[in-house]
Parts: sequence; C-alpha cells; structure tokens
Amino acid sequence: MLNINLDKITDLDFKTKEAYKTLRTNVQFCGNDVKIISLTSCVPNEGKSMVSFNLAISMAETGKKVLFIDADLRKSVLIGRYKINKAIKGLTQYLSGVEQLDDVRYSTNVKNMDLILSGPVPPNPAELLNNEKFTELLETARKEYDYVIIDTPPIGQVIDPAIVAQQTDGVIFLISQANISYKYAQKQIEQMRKSGCRILGAVLNKVDPEEKGGYYGGYYGKYSKKGYGYGYGYGYGNNGEYK
Repeated sequence: MLNINLDKITDLDFKTKEAYKTLRTNVQFCGNDVKIISLTSCVPNEGKSMVSFNLAISMAETGKKVLFIDADLRKSVLIGRYKINKAIKGLTQYLSGVEQLDDVRYSTNVKNMDLILSGPVPPNPAELLNNEKFTELLETARKEYDYVIIDTPPIGQVIDPAIVAQQTDGVIFLISQANISYKYAQKQIEQMRKSGCRILGAVLNKVDPEEKGGYYGGYYGKYSKKGYGYGYGYGYGNNGEYK
C-alpha cells in the first residue's frame, strides 16, 4: 500500500474537538453491527466533507482502524483541501476495473487511518457506484477495518447517496442551520428512506453556540426531552425518527 501525507489537517479548537468526540461516541452507541457509515447533506456547502473526514480522524484517534472513502465522484474537494500534490489513483479507476484495490488505497500520516480518494470525474458516477465492484470493496473493508466512513454527494442534488447508503449499515445527515429549513431537510430524509437505508441521525452544522433563540434553537431544542439534543452544533436523532 502506498502512502500519502495530508498536509493541511486543521487544528481544531477545544469545543469543536469535543463536538467530534460526541459525534464519535453516538456512532459507537449505534452498535457493533454499525461499521460502514455514509454521510450526505441536502445541498452543497453544508460542511459534509469536512465533518465526515474529521469523524474518520476522530475514530482513528481512539485506536480503531478506519478507512475513509471519498465517494463524491462528481465534485470532490479533498485533494485540494489537504494539498495532496502527487498523482493519485482513486475510486473511479477501481470501480471501472482499471486498477486493483491496493492501487487506489493509501495509508496516511494519520495513525490508523487509510483512505481512498475519488479519482477522475467519470461520465457515469451513479452506475459505477451501483456495480458489483463497489459491493466487493465494502465487503473487503468490513473484514479489514473497524469503521468505514464514506463521504457522498448531497442527496438534494443527485441519487448517488441513496445508492451508496443501500450498501452501508447506516447514513448520517449533515444539516446546515444557515442554509436549510426543517421542511426541506425532512423532504430529503424521506427521499433517503425510500432507498431502504437505515438513518442513524443528523448532525446540525454551522450553529452559533451562543444563539439561544431563533428557529433552530426553538424547534430542535424541543426534541432534547426525547433524546435528540445538540451540543456545539452537532447532534443525533433517535434512529432518524423526526416526527
């Protein structure tokens, strides 16, 4: 397995680190059978890729062996964000049969974490994710890793996240307070449910922790008595049952 260095990993502040620890703990509480997890959002620019990547790092910091898969084949941001300046073979080359798994899987300078980047943008991303090679990849990863974290595109834009979620143990929604209304989030959650996937919960992102009132402070806050709650802008629903 080849190695790459991730040079621009953000040094998170205390509150943000605690938020990821809370998110990590909630994922672990989902059960030992939840090992392969995908993340999606409603629309672009909600912070989905950063949250999924930092969740993978947080998992690896506990000593768990983690594989991060960038399955946003249409518009990946990770290579540019983490200043990977070498030629990288990725998921599209594996799914199309051009490369073997060990040719696209990389160890990193993050202890216990390997990754597979997206690769070149293909003309048929949904079809690639729906083929048997993706199933084989996840079957292999399940045997070799404690957790597999998969970043997928926004469900409000393309069907790819639903295709991926069908082969995972659960999906996490990333919802931005600044961009998304509750009704629109509900609509996208229902769209994912149609695929038959298990919705583990939601992460509320871009929240002002000092904000006491407002739409989200009032609406989402009332779920705290039912086990919903949000801390530092991150939180989990009760198996996705938002009613």
